Amino acid sequence: MAEETFSDLGRVEAIAKLYEGTPYKPFQSSWFETSGKSYIGSHARTFLEGIDFDLTYFPLKHLGYKCVTAVTGELYAEMSHPRIMDIRLGISSKLDFKHIKEVWEGIVAAAKEHGYGQVTLDLVPSSNGLAVSVSCVGETAHLMAKRRPAAKSMDLICISDNIGAAFMGFQVLEREKRAFEKSGDAVAQPKLDDYKNLIGAYLKPQINSRIISQLEETEIMPSYGYLVTRGLADAVRRLVRDSGLGAKIYVDKLPFAGKTFELGRELNIDPISAALNGGEDYRLLFTIPIGKHEKFRHDFQTFDIIGHLAKPEVGAVAVTPDGVELPLKAQGWKNE
Repeated sequence: MAEETFSDLGRVEAIAKLYEGTPYKPFQSSWFETSGKSYIGSHARTFLEGIDFDLTYFPLKHLGYKCVTAVTGELYAEMSHPRIMDIRLGISSKLDFKHIKEVWEGIVAAAKEHGYGQVTLDLVPSSNGLAVSVSCVGETAHLMAKRRPAAKSMDLICISDNIGAAFMGFQVLEREKRAFEKSGDAVAQPKLDDYKNLIGAYLKPQINSRIISQLEETEIMPSYGYLVTRGLADAVRRLVRDSGLGAKIYVDKLPFAGKTFELGRELNIDPISAALNGGEDYRLLFTIPIGKHEKFRHDFQTFDIIGHLAKPEVGAVAVTPDGVELPLKAQGWKNE
């Protein structure tokens, strides 16, 4: 039998295979109940220099802020209020206290913004650059968890803001880095002014810290929620897997930031492809009961309705403006 490789399996199937033969199940939230009053959930992620960020152009304070936002967004996707955060910083010899202080300032700013009551920190040595490990614990009221409705065909698929901007901003930063390295001019300034919003979407993504409270106050309970970090196609495929239903995403309903298409022409990158597969957006995707359509549109105007759930046999598809349905594929999934 031929040896299996990551390129053959993809991220999702590789994780599933690693769980085979164990008493545990993949792709489940880490929840436990506390005396019938609430559910406690946790999420964690490690960010590595050279893999997840490049300190050539990534401000350290922004980095700390973004790492917290990334994990906190996972709590929000599950309708959970942030409570406790644990931070581990792996520090290499090229970084001094002043650098770590900047990272910490970004972490604290995000922690305060999202209402964490406790933040713990540990510093450990690293031989391969900076590493940031973030573990967050959140709480969902038992009553609110029970109010989450079952997903049904025709429920709305909604996203919290424009998508594809972070990937495009990242491409600008990489282009300017290559130009700087090629020129050898130590005082050369990068050309970033025209695309500040797109670059900002990558360097410092933001999530509304009151989103869960607002959903609770308006009594609009999503049936499913996801943080879009690896592209929209990945999140939609996760939705189809978890709900057992199909999903249709309408390409002409996707929200894009200003100058996205202009930059796409400049870099020869399709913005739609960037939105579906680019990643790093940190947007919330919720499925909302069709009966809450008007109220949701009125109370959550920063969200865009981009599609709806469908019958299981539909699968995950993108619908073009002329009605053609194209299967959604995503990095990390084995192509079918």
